[in-house]
Amino acid sequence: MPRKMLLTGRPGVGKTTLLIDTIRELERRGLKVGGMVTREVRSGNVRVGFEISDLASGQKGWLAHVEQPEGPQIGKYRVNLKDLSEIGVNAINRAIADSAISVIAIDELGPMELFSEDFKNAVEKAVEAEKPLIGTIHYKARSRLTDNIRSRPDVKVLEITHENRSHIKRAVLDELLQA
Repeated sequence: MPRKMLLTGRPGVGKTTLLIDTIRELERRGLKVGGMVTREVRSGNVRVGFEISDLASGQKGWLAHVEQPEGPQIGKYRVNLKDLSEIGVNAINRAIADSAISVIAIDELGPMELFSEDFKNAVEKAVEAEKPLIGTIHYKARSRLTDNIRSRPDVKVLEITHENRSHIKRAVLDELLQA
């Protein structure tokens, strides 16, 4: 059965950076990776939001922003459910369905994304899919979905620290390349 790998750890430890580095290495080795990634966006030294990107199409939008006029609020950000669905959810569903895509990537299973029922449904389908999955999961994320995923025998959750990042990347690559 294909391996499902989720990276977790404290904010700022480099989960997304490690995920993107792993995706690039998988692609260098000839595997096509599809799905979605997010990254923080800063204006000067101030974080103003989070961008969402479709790995296959390159389409980008806002997951959340300080100036987002509507949507669920987390701290100073409002979640953009429209972009999450149109870009993130569609990217995950396309990665599941497209036979040219070898590995599904999802960044992140976190509080902002979990406001979306469409996102949760897509993640459930991705975990059930017959493809390897690499993703990130917020270290405090607790919901029916995240608890079920964490307890699956085919899912390995790895905690990233500053000290173990390079070792974890090698372990993740080895595991995914064996899948």
